Amino acid sequence: MAPSDMQNNSNSNLSQLSRQDFSRAYMKSFWRSIFSWIRNSSNELLPFDEVLKSMPLRGQHYLGFRQIETAKIIGSVSRYQDFDRAFLPRQTHTRARWESIDRAYFKDVILPPIEVYKIGEIYFVKDGNHRVSVAQERGQIYMDAYIIEIDIPGTLDENTNVNNLVLTHEYVSFLGQTKLDLLVPEENFRFSIPGQYDRLLQHISVHRWFMGEKLNRPVNDEEAVLGWYRNVFLPLKKIIQKHQIMREFPQRTETDLYLWIIEHRWYLAEELHRKVSLESAAMHYAKQFSTRPFRHIRQIYHWIKKRIFKINKKAA
Repeated sequence: MAPSDMQNNSNSNLSQLSRQDFSRAYMKSFWRSIFSWIRNSSNELLPFDEVLKSMPLRGQHYLGFRQIETAKIIGSVSRYQDFDRAFLPRQTHTRARWESIDRAYFKDVILPPIEVYKIGEIYFVKDGNHRVSVAQERGQIYMDAYIIEIDIPGTLDENTNVNNLVLTHEYVSFLGQTKLDLLVPEENFRFSIPGQYDRLLQHISVHRWFMGEKLNRPVNDEEAVLGWYRNVFLPLKKIIQKHQIMREFPQRTETDLYLWIIEHRWYLAEELHRKVSLESAAMHYAKQFSTRPFRHIRQIYHWIKKRIFKINKKAA
């Protein structure tokens, strides 16, 4: 066989192997997305710009060339939709570039260092997303990288997701406005979903107005916040705990339930044209909107059981 034919066969074999590697990585990504959906966990790469929006920045500086842990590369500047949290390919349009890098590994070609931003303990790829993906799939523990570090208060780690970053940013802002961390340091007012603290501030503002009407004088910030906490939030929290309503809403918080039950109470009162107690509203909300697995199946079962009992009773 001529040398050129041997070379062609070798290239053909490498192309086949890299196609298989990509297909395997792509299938892993598919199953990771399914399991992530079942577990209600994050499987997304962190988008660099979104993270920056959620963090107070103190500046940046160049760290230069270093080896970094591949497992700590969990974000990207521009390709966060093309790969999952493990940097497995999510899109088939990445195939050609991915396979070309995979073939370079087979040929022992030395690839240039990637470029990353470092925030806390994690890294965001500026250049070299496909190289990271292939390295992750091949089990490479370390990668060469040029690093720019973004300075922030605190730190981020491998468990960070955008939702938690936004929630933390919003919570810090809420505490800064209300001073609740100083007034009731033992209490927790965290939400499980972003964008809710403005509604909580509205509740405090409305309660301030009612307090002012009752006392016939202006009410300062601290009085309003403590009045809302002691007379509105805390009584409902005790009801939630008394009836163990949190069991009906796994992965939610007492502040989530507070807000939803308060608003549900208003809608119930409008519908029934009468006042509704906090306890009645809480129990009704839990019964109607429980997210606990199989809760509604059990409700249907008990309804059918009652119907059959009534039919048998009439027949007798």
